[in-house]
Amino acid sequence: MWFPLRLKFLVIATLLAVVPLAIAGLNLTQLTRDELKLAANEDLTSVAAQLQTQFDTTYQGQWLSPLMVIRNGIDSPELDVPQKVSLLTLGLQELPDVMSLQLAVAGSNLPIMATDQAFAQKLEALGLDPVQALMVPPDLIASIEDTGQFGRPHISQMQATGDWMATLALPLNTPIAGRQVTLAARIELSALADLVARHPFAQRGEITVIDQDGRTVLVDTQTDLLDREIVQSALPLMVAGARANALQSYTRTDGTPVLGAYAFPDWFPWAVVAELTEDSAFAVVDAITRQILILGALGFAIASMGALIFARRLTQPVRAIGETVEQVGAGDLSARVDIVPTHDEIGQLAGRVNTMIATLSERQDLRTLVRYGNLSTTQSPEDGMARGGVRKRVSVIYTRIRGYSAFSERVAPEVVIEALNEYFDVQAAIVEAHQGDVDKFIGDAMVAVFEGADKEQRAVACSVEIVGAVQTLLERFPEYNLHMSVGVASGRVVMGALGSQTRMDHAVLGSTVTLAARLRDKADPGRVLIDKATREACNDLDGVRFDTLAAVELDGYAEPLRTFGALSTRAAAAE
Repeated sequence: MWFPLRLKFLVIATLLAVVPLAIAGLNLTQLTRDELKLAANEDLTSVAAQLQTQFDTTYQGQWLSPLMVIRNGIDSPELDVPQKVSLLTLGLQELPDVMSLQLAVAGSNLPIMATDQAFAQKLEALGLDPVQALMVPPDLIASIEDTGQFGRPHISQMQATGDWMATLALPLNTPIAGRQVTLAARIELSALADLVARHPFAQRGEITVIDQDGRTVLVDTQTDLLDREIVQSALPLMVAGARANALQSYTRTDGTPVLGAYAFPDWFPWAVVAELTEDSAFAVVDAITRQILILGALGFAIASMGALIFARRLTQPVRAIGETVEQVGAGDLSARVDIVPTHDEIGQLAGRVNTMIATLSERQDLRTLVRYGNLSTTQSPEDGMARGGVRKRVSVIYTRIRGYSAFSERVAPEVVIEALNEYFDVQAAIVEAHQGDVDKFIGDAMVAVFEGADKEQRAVACSVEIVGAVQTLLERFPEYNLHMSVGVASGRVVMGALGSQTRMDHAVLGSTVTLAARLRDKADPGRVLIDKATREACNDLDGVRFDTLAAVELDGYAEPLRTFGALSTRAAAAE
């Protein structure tokens, strides 16, 4: 019967340590959870009450009281209209959150008005008339007067900017031209939103302010929260004008358990709702649980000491497996793990290691290939490697480093190798990024093959990017004075394993490869030269400009061939 090794250890350790500790831990965490719930409820109630007080204090202390002072000053019968306007302007400058002050004269649609310059510029940038946008209309003032709501804010959101505004109206006793005058102000409420955002509780819980419709306020986009039980409980009290703060726990529609509390500011028709998920509220319980787990792990380790005596006889097969793996790492693929008599994971591991070594030995000859992407052209179902080839239609790019011969003559061999590796690293990475395969490196040249759909487009894009990347290398190493020429040709080639019985390489052969090499030789430094087949398959290619060039004579070709140049649009613009 197969008996897992881990189970051998865990059975003894669990019986000796884990089960008793788990029972004690459950009782402790439950007691802690109850205490934390009481503390969280007190915290939620305090947060809601704090913001309620701050809202009322901000409105009354920062806005209403200063506006009353301005109203009283303007109401003086000793001031003429210009002086009243001057006082209106000075008062606006002293109240940063007030966006406009106006004197609304009964029966007149042309108020005496002063607006905040910065906010007015913001409105003008949106194509709005600041006066029209900030003016308190006569019907709203009349509505405030009819309901006796002088001094109480009328809340609205300015749709054009998303700003929340409070409209406040205060009547004057002194008429102008025998007509009743009302001081009206538009107050921007971002200060209240900042109170919510900066509250320390917002870092671990959620604070929302809702109106009588159950929608969020003081936010850019209002959200309907009627699906929350705590909002449903608060709305009737808000509508009825009651101011009874309350505490409630409930489960949201997504199944999240939540603790919540709400309070009602005196000056606003809102409810401040503070909520905390039980996961956050009981985070300390999680910490205690982790401590219990640590203690359990220690107990488990002690109990495992006894289990190790039983497991001692299993260490010898593990050592044998390790020694075999070391031999394989040193290149000895004839090594094997001796048969392990235990019927558990160790025995299975020994068998799998032997299977792995056998597979590695069978496929060792595949490592002589440079390109792993072409194994399908060389593999044989019987012996793993077959010499021969297949015909495929591909796109071939042939690169060459211009100035290499002179460079290799004037610098040390170590610098030559370092430079070649640097250039080949860049080219190979770009080929891979365009889903191509590097076929071989020949001196200062590289051959890469592109197969599949859009092979021509990928080959051209790759070639243009290589030229740009080599230009960047030239800027880093100007003393090298090395440039890049690239030829691209598309057509049929023969691909397969080529070589002797003891040493094989992957080869791509055919006139298409030769054509790519000839085009490369004709390309000027920093240029890409492509054949007609590649150009016809590309059409328009983003980021690449194609130039039709004159037919050129190529070695091995009886007639001149039509060629095309490919250049990145950025490089073309720079020229």
